[in-house]
Amino acid sequence: MSDKQTVSVSTDPAFLKELSEYLEVLSNPVRLKILKVIEKEPREISEIASRIDTSYANTKKHIDQLVVIGLVKKEAGFGRETVKGIHPVWKFSLVDGGLETLIRNIGVFSSINIPMGYGDLQARMEPLRKALLEQSGQQFPALHLVEGGTAGKTYLLKRERINIGRIDPDFPASAKEGDIALPVEYAAVTRISKPHAILFKTAEGWFIEDRGSSSGTYVNAEHIAPMTRTPLKNGEVIDLAIGESSARFLFVVNE
Repeated sequence: MSDKQTVSVSTDPAFLKELSEYLEVLSNPVRLKILKVIEKEPREISEIASRIDTSYANTKKHIDQLVVIGLVKKEAGFGRETVKGIHPVWKFSLVDGGLETLIRNIGVFSSINIPMGYGDLQARMEPLRKALLEQSGQQFPALHLVEGGTAGKTYLLKRERINIGRIDPDFPASAKEGDIALPVEYAAVTRISKPHAILFKTAEGWFIEDRGSSSGTYVNAEHIAPMTRTPLKNGEVIDLAIGESSARFLFVVNE
């Protein structure tokens, strides 16, 4: 099997500039503290500032940056009761699933093969990923879909055995919660009622096994034998079939 650990998802300068700006916003310990403070419930700036032990003005500056990149949302609420009554305030909270999405995105970004000449993007991602994991106390193995009509979708691997295939309209109950059921446009992928392949975890790590699909399963462009478990490493590329209407995934696991 190839030793390839990364995949060139994009070398578009606009994409790399956007990634740089994203990391610039996140590469600050104060902002990571803010995300943790507002993870469970909305809070006003003065309360956030008190909890992270910094000034109101500094806290507001950091929150504004987090709002711009879409991690934090701003909503009207009411402040704490004072001798002058209760007054309306702005409250800030993490967007639904924001911290989990952020961790997954950084995991995906960490597996992108960034070309020479784009500074220290790759070097900046790993410390950030580790800091986020420390903040959340969680890890999220995932498959990130990188081709087709729903490219960009990330599937969390919440179980130790997961079926992968194309949705089967004739047997809708064949896809259980946690399985990866792709839309019908991925026609080269076997229906999940069979399924095309399975992912499973053992004490030795994660594996994939083709279940006798007609179009095959590939890891880093190498065809894997049916009904034989093949180990997976972080950043490896999985293809369910090859060519038009196939599905390509990036495997992301925090090792």
